Amino acid sequence: MNLISIPAFQDNYIWVLTNDEGRCIIVDPGEAEPVLKAIEQNQWQPEAILLTHHHHDHVGGVAAICAKFPHLVVYGPAETQDKGATRIVEDGEKILILESEFSVIATPGHTLGHISFFSFPYLFCGDTMFSGGCGRLFEGTPAQMYQSFQKINALPEDTLICCAHEYTLANMKFAMHVLPEDVAIQDYYRKVKELRAKNQKTLPGILKNERKINLFLRTDDIDLINKINEETNMQQPEEFFAWLRARKDNF
Repeated sequence: MNLISIPAFQDNYIWVLTNDEGRCIIVDPGEAEPVLKAIEQNQWQPEAILLTHHHHDHVGGVAAICAKFPHLVVYGPAETQDKGATRIVEDGEKILILESEFSVIATPGHTLGHISFFSFPYLFCGDTMFSGGCGRLFEGTPAQMYQSFQKINALPEDTLICCAHEYTLANMKFAMHVLPEDVAIQDYYRKVKELRAKNQKTLPGILKNERKINLFLRTDDIDLINKINEETNMQQPEEFFAWLRARKDNF
């Protein structure tokens, strides 16, 4: 399978997986025009749409794409039923598309019904995990998002984190603010700055790198714990996670 990212809006990526025959899967099409243009240019044959959650910048293009390709199956959580989903899927389900098996993983936090789709090495995690960061908690709790991160962290280290936004530079600025002496964070921050200066994308991320540079995956890291406890006296990883998300919200 070949992974392609289609830029949308200011900082979204719509992901497309294609096989050698040009049949493809579209993930979180927030707008239709760039997707339809890419389909025409590449002569792709869309087979399915995957939706991670109900926000407009992830589902806004579904109706127009399906109007053009009415045979498409649109997989999504219950919260996307009125956004164009035709097949509601739940945590633990496995679906077969283009001879590839996708596992559905419940990843609430950003929204209550948020799901991710995993077919090694690709994880389509919407607005749950970003490179160097995590999604805002619009509906869920820090504890829910922490558990969602633990599920992602249990995947193979070579997993590609195909998230939906180019937020890496902002996330690494925050990481540098929290742990300015951390060498892995310093190195990745420099790399990301160089890429973005050339208007190049930083995604997909790789899980083994995220384990080093994503503070939200490092809630058992002694350096981070010591830093947080300069201000407070927390004991549990979920508390460290909540502290980080609250600081990021106001950074």
